[in-house]
Amino acid sequence: MKIDNSSFERVKEFKYLGKTLTNRSFIQIEIKSRLKTGNACHHLVQNLLSSSLLSKNLKIKIYRTVILPCFVWA
Repeated sequence: MKIDNSSFERVKEFKYLGKTLTNRSFIQIEIKSRLKTGNACHHLVQNLLSSSLLSKNLKIKIYRTVILPCFVWA
């Protein structure tokens, strides 16, 4: 596609503002993307969450501030 002497490639899907957009708007792709990002975040802080040195309340705060936003805003 050409607009004002600029060429644009046609793709099946792309990320825009952190969201996966497709030509058919399948929600399954977005769900998979969020799960993948959330799992990656969980993996990064897994040692903290399994540590016996941290209190349960602190682990909950870590979960709410690090992991949940990855699922919601991925």
